[in-house]
Amino acid sequence: METQKLPNATLILVMGILSIVGCCCYGLPGLICGIIAIALASKATKVYKAAPENYSDYGNVKAGKIMGIIGVVLSLLFVAYLFWIISYFGWETLQDPELLQEKIKEMQGL
Repeated sequence: METQKLPNATLILVMGILSIVGCCCYGLPGLICGIIAIALASKATKVYKAAPENYSDYGNVKAGKIMGIIGVVLSLLFVAYLFWIISYFGWETLQDPELLQEKIKEMQGL
């Protein structure tokens, strides 16, 4: 019997890559792509485990899942950092460049 590619193996890999790249765009795109990659990889892993001799491209699924996990973690860290910045400086300070410079100088002790 000829082996066939796992369903969505390439999509999982692409979503994993996009999750790492998307974590720099305020975290949200990376979080979404990472969750999709992890969910699809879990389904593909179940299909592969049921009949491993029938499918190929399991390496893409594993790599995509790992990158999805990394992307989700980086996105969560970036979102937490953004919340910390907003809570520390305040929304009004972040919108006024002169006030933001004053706060930064205060932090540096100048």
